[in-house]
Amino acid sequence: MKTSTLVLVLGLALFVLPVPGTFITGALVLIAGVVARILGE
Repeated sequence: MKTSTLVLVLGLALFVLPVPGTFITGALVLIAGVVARILGE
């Protein structure tokens, strides 16, 4: 599995957690995963 895929999965998991602060962190991690995917690792 690609690293960018793992980052996307982690970001999605953080995004949906009902804990304060994880919404923004999850969104930032998702953005980082998308950027890594676009740049092609």
